[in-house]
Amino acid sequence: MKRRLLRSLILIVIATIVAPLFVSLVSPQAYADAGFRKWKRDFAAYSQRKGIRKSTFNKAFRGIDKPDPEVLELARYQPEFRQKLWMYFDSRVNETSVERGQQEKKKWARWLNLIERQYGVSPNIILAIWSMESTYGEAMKRPRSLRSIVRSLSTLAYADRRRRKFARSQLISALKILQSGQIGVDQLRGSWAGAMGHTQFIPSSYLAFGQDIDKDGKKDIWNSIPDAMATAANLLKRNGWRPGRTWGYEVRVPKSVRSQAGKTRNLNSWAKLGIKRVAGRKFPPSNDRAVLMFPAGKSGPAFLMLRNFFVLKRYNNSNKYALAVGHLADQIGGAGELIHAIPRPYPKLPLAQRKELQRLLRAMGLYDKDIDGNIGSGTRAAIRRAQIQMGLNPTGFESPGFLARLRKRS
Repeated sequence: MKRRLLRSLILIVIATIVAPLFVSLVSPQAYADAGFRKWKRDFAAYSQRKGIRKSTFNKAFRGIDKPDPEVLELARYQPEFRQKLWMYFDSRVNETSVERGQQEKKKWARWLNLIERQYGVSPNIILAIWSMESTYGEAMKRPRSLRSIVRSLSTLAYADRRRRKFARSQLISALKILQSGQIGVDQLRGSWAGAMGHTQFIPSSYLAFGQDIDKDGKKDIWNSIPDAMATAANLLKRNGWRPGRTWGYEVRVPKSVRSQAGKTRNLNSWAKLGIKRVAGRKFPPSNDRAVLMFPAGKSGPAFLMLRNFFVLKRYNNSNKYALAVGHLADQIGGAGELIHAIPRPYPKLPLAQRKELQRLLRAMGLYDKDIDGNIGSGTRAAIRRAQIQMGLNPTGFESPGFLARLRKRS
């Protein structure tokens, strides 16, 4: 009896020591992958109830047995909601994007004119969206920047509580696209959030608005630029785009009226309150309703935003995005910069100096991307690394003073 009791105590002690060691050998990732595989089995059953064939599901999920940790990291950072307006504009509305847009306008003139006749959307707006969404298709040429739509959406549906419902529905839509034969699984690739093609459509929007304007039998936003542009135009048209109308006006606002930011009146009423267009321009005779907005705060430029501005937000629900599309479109069409500059902490460097800064960062071994003068996330990360090396506050800002310091080091 005593021996059995002693043996039991010894086994309990061993179990107490060994069990935690065994558990420690099983990585948290293994638990996560097991959880993901269970989610995958449950989703397979759900997808079949939604009309997805088992063969389609197996084809889509082949080799996908764990979530993508980078997707969750990217989900925490969205520039539309985190970046200051001047930073957002610097990397998207600049000399390069305007010049490239004007070149693409000539190249695709026949299709852009057809799209305008059919959908009522200006070529400049379509080009600005194309620029904002994929840098005129350049993102499509960088395979490393494209992810499996199925894995990205599965990751969000499995691990992101805020986006779980959205990702689940988009994943079903993605499987429907694959099942329809519009695109093969190898080409079903896009952003971390599931956006696809030249003009970055989420799967449900593709199903709702996809167009085959080149009449080849496929609504191909991945390989057909005309189809991608027509799909973007169709989304705007179906959401109430007003042909021949602008998105908004930059205006001068009397101090006594600034408190009415966010309010809606017709243009005539705003004009009676003393609001005027910049540069001496006149409002067209119109009873169109407009919202007074200060996107960069009361010290920045002011706008009267018309209906088309809010239709642009159906593409991306961000004031920064819609303003950037509208302003870039105007510049592609020949308009100049905003009369009232967006406030920023330092003077903007000319294009030649921004390229010089990138070359100097490359010489330091801190920057390995294009020398294009586009100050995006890659350049800002390199600037921060250089500032740390130089004992400076790592702001990531490309100020004239920082450029001068780089020159001295070279």
